[in-house]
Amino acid sequence: MHASTLDAPDHDHDHDGGGREPDPDQRATALLEQARHLVEPALRAAVTTLPTAMHRVAAYHLGWQHPDGTPARADGGKALRPALVLAAARALGAPPAAAVPAAAAVELIHNFTLLHDDVMDRDATRRHRPTAWSVFGTADAILAGDALHALALRLLAQDTHPAATAATARLAACVIELCEGQHEDCAFETRRQVTLAECLAMAQAKTGALLGAACALGALYAGAAPETVEAMNAFGRAVGLAFQLADDLIGIWGDPAVTGKPAGSDLAARKKSLPVVAALASATPAAAQLAALYRDPAPMTAQQVRAAADAVDRAGGRAWAHLAAADHMSAAIDHLTRAAPDLDGAEDLLTLAELATRRDR
Repeated sequence: MHASTLDAPDHDHDHDGGGREPDPDQRATALLEQARHLVEPALRAAVTTLPTAMHRVAAYHLGWQHPDGTPARADGGKALRPALVLAAARALGAPPAAAVPAAAAVELIHNFTLLHDDVMDRDATRRHRPTAWSVFGTADAILAGDALHALALRLLAQDTHPAATAATARLAACVIELCEGQHEDCAFETRRQVTLAECLAMAQAKTGALLGAACALGALYAGAAPETVEAMNAFGRAVGLAFQLADDLIGIWGDPAVTGKPAGSDLAARKKSLPVVAALASATPAAAQLAALYRDPAPMTAQQVRAAADAVDRAGGRAWAHLAAADHMSAAIDHLTRAAPDLDGAEDLLTLAELATRRDR
């Protein structure tokens, strides 16, 4: 792996037996694993300080415990956001270990949003397990999410790094934007019509904001100039939109064995995701069929979910989403070139960005 990798300088594991560089999936997997290795101790230390009831919910949600409190080794998420923090710091010349508090704070904010989103969306599963609210109840899941939010800000407030104050303010502003994006997402459910521009703005706030903040915090912890911090923020936001487009595609066509969610779950919930809104705007017969399925107040049958997925595809929503994701990745690379003109040093960031666009789970 290139010398810009997040972890220690020993690269014996970076090549296969033939001496070739690992493929992108191997590189991305290694980066995520290194991020988890660096950040998880800080996460566990922070979560351990919670009151018993909230610690139990948070530890379950993070995959560390079973509902009865016994240790577990469940899926705790990919750690993409903390990996972006560490990779951004590294790309700008800082040791990743110095940015661990910022990376942990970003991951705590991400999981706070997941706990709340699952309650609002009434999702029954996440990461192949029942959601926290379905196990512990709505109130405890909301309170655990609130506690993770507070922990994130406390981590930064107590950090002695010179960038901690600016990072705290930026992350707090990001949370407000996340709330705005979630509000719009919920509001779209009861609106008959949503424009593609509105849907993109919602995705920018709900998903792009946190990936942008992750990259900006890495830049702050590297002591970067304000214009570099903003370029990193713009890079992360563009990656975030590509990530959301990929996630929306998974919400329609993802494999339940891989995603841990029912097939077509977003369609069954009649979510106005980006491919759906693009399809509805196409003024095609397939768009009319999709609109009729979305207007029907009765729960969708499995056959109707399949028909809706087919209508999105025929109306061009699937193809549009793939093209839009590629466009946002291109924009992301432009922003990254401004932040780190030597792209060799930002190879880890590019690897993580590519993972976001081609993800299938």
